[in-house]
Amino acid sequence: MASLILHIFFLLVIVATSQGSPPSSAPLQIHLLRSRLGSGGHRIHGVSCLSWRLAVETNNIIGWKTVPEECEDYVGHYMLGKQYREDSAAITDEAFTHAKTFKLGGDGKDIWVFDVDETTLSNLPYYAKHGFGAELYNSTAFNQWVFTGKALALPESLKLYRKLLSIGVKVVFLTGRSEDQRAVTSYNLHTAGYHIWEDLILKASSYSGKTAVFYKSSERAKLEKKGYRIIGNMGDQWSDLLGTSVGNRTFKLPDPMYYIS
Repeated sequence: MASLILHIFFLLVIVATSQGSPPSSAPLQIHLLRSRLGSGGHRIHGVSCLSWRLAVETNNIIGWKTVPEECEDYVGHYMLGKQYREDSAAITDEAFTHAKTFKLGGDGKDIWVFDVDETTLSNLPYYAKHGFGAELYNSTAFNQWVFTGKALALPESLKLYRKLLSIGVKVVFLTGRSEDQRAVTSYNLHTAGYHIWEDLILKASSYSGKTAVFYKSSERAKLEKKGYRIIGNMGDQWSDLLGTSVGNRTFKLPDPMYYIS
């Protein structure tokens, strides 16, 4: 009987504590937008959006065109909230742990390959106006956004970038953006805080009709033929990380807003 009373007491303490806990402070945002959505904890009938996001991030759901309509609010809340930032930090912290324990060759040939969109630059201001991926991708509208040069740095990736440079690792940006976007991409990277790099590789017209996996594998192979050693490879899409010449280790950043094959 005494043990039962003690058990009930602890349950009451837990409930009282949880109800009396002060709200956590708002996380630092990487843009000026604020979520206008309801609580991310609200149950959405017919689909578990948390489970959907997990399946997407683990590459178990593939080939999808849009975020499920039921999950638009959930994805928006995730991308604008602290969890996205915390998830990104967990990955970039592990990436640097790997990099600093890697024995560099000392010849300037050790490189880290970064994707651009949703890896080093964030397009959240654009996607917030387009359903966080719930709207069908519109290449014309997105390219208009790209040419504004206003994408913002993903803070966790910028921090990793600076740390990599500090230990002697050179950086290569390998993006699916087209060659005609070179000038604005270079400008946008500079204004976001990425001031130096070994190479900026954009998608040539010769890769038209080819998958991102084929394109990025081919370009990484060219880097290796030049004598570079890819000690790390980071992107928000599995197509950034699969294929050949993927490097010593790959790191997948979260992105439940779109899928690229």
